[in-house]
Amino acid sequence: MRRIWTWLTAPARVLVIGFATVILLGAFLLTLPIATKNGQGLAFVDALFEATSAVCVTGLVVVDTATTFTLFGQIVLLSLIQIGGLGFMTMTAYIFVLLGRKIGLKERILIRESLNQWSLQGMVKLARYVLVTTIIIEGTGALLIAYFLHERLGWGQALWYGIFHGISAFCNAGFDLFGNFSSLTSEVGNWGLNLTVMALITLGGLGFAVIAEIHRGKHRKWKQLSLHSKMVFAISSALVIIGAVAVYFLEFSNPFTLRPLAWDTKILASLFQAVTPRTAGFNTLDLAHIRPTTVIILIMLMFIGASPGSTGGGIKTTTFGALAAAVWSVVRGKTEVEVFERRLGQEIIYRAMAITALAIGVVSLVSMILTVTEEADYLTVLFETVSAFGTVGLTLGLTPKLSLAGKLLITMTMFIGRLGPLTMFMALAQMEKPNLIRHPEEKILVG
Repeated sequence: MRRIWTWLTAPARVLVIGFATVILLGAFLLTLPIATKNGQGLAFVDALFEATSAVCVTGLVVVDTATTFTLFGQIVLLSLIQIGGLGFMTMTAYIFVLLGRKIGLKERILIRESLNQWSLQGMVKLARYVLVTTIIIEGTGALLIAYFLHERLGWGQALWYGIFHGISAFCNAGFDLFGNFSSLTSEVGNWGLNLTVMALITLGGLGFAVIAEIHRGKHRKWKQLSLHSKMVFAISSALVIIGAVAVYFLEFSNPFTLRPLAWDTKILASLFQAVTPRTAGFNTLDLAHIRPTTVIILIMLMFIGASPGSTGGGIKTTTFGALAAAVWSVVRGKTEVEVFERRLGQEIIYRAMAITALAIGVVSLVSMILTVTEEADYLTVLFETVSAFGTVGLTLGLTPKLSLAGKLLITMTMFIGRLGPLTMFMALAQMEKPNLIRHPEEKILVG
């Protein structure tokens, strides 16, 4: 019995079990008659899909949020988004603090795993900082969104829209209340709303450790920043710029996307569509009509995703950066991987390789199975799969049409994507004892 308890309480398994428990509770609440406007509640599979999408801050939906759910149902979704965005163990830490309970070593280890940190030092302090920062950013975003919508909706509805979309955007969830699966397409020219949502998405995707480093004022100059923060800023900026330029030029003449818009709105829409694949899931362009090349670019952006310790998913910007740096070092004939005059250890490179390989494996397997279960071309299926794995929430229109098998597959993919493939497989694997034997080295031919 003790051995089973030890196995179950391993950090990776506690996170998996914790997230699964929250999802099942949310799914049960969404099946209640009070949760839907028709008074019948959702079917369990649909409720499980919606709850998983909310907790995994994805945004893929099989029913329209605005027209399906009552205020109670929307509050349930919003609560699941907030728990999923901040992390199960981070929320647990807040409850411990409020109850006056001492946070022990095991809880600190779990918080470290939840926030994707290396060190145990300052975990409780960081968790408190995450809570305060989240309240301030989401509150400010909610007020700004309400202001930009109040003339059309009135202050009462605008405030609720502000709260819902402020939390959804900062947590990179992508859920919206505009109806008809339209996301923010009706607000493509609303500069204030677009810029506010982009700012929330960006802040949520940077990672709390990066925000804390900048906010505390100790390392505000570029040279003083940690290597992690430098890589996050550099890679995130490069991906947004490259994505915006690509969308602008590829969709400029597309009569269903950018062509009908004014030149300044074209720029805004291109920038927004480059920011949102960083796992946010909102869109102001009709993705069902974008060009195939644009689809491929969005798939690449979604696969990379946000940064570690953030509310976003994907393999993460620093994982991509570490692999790119390793490749560049090999091309240049160097034996060590260097980034911004710093050396990356082999452990980091191995971890980045494992995460990427597992991610490619999951996406490839799920997308192949979906080509059998769903009536859609492979590019559409691949887009849907990467969107689910990267916890993005963008869709080419396939999600509401998914079969039962497709819904379960995408649900599983969202779950793996939110926890991370490495964490998920570590939770399932039996941990081996440390290997005290070092075998002789021998070379093989590669390439």
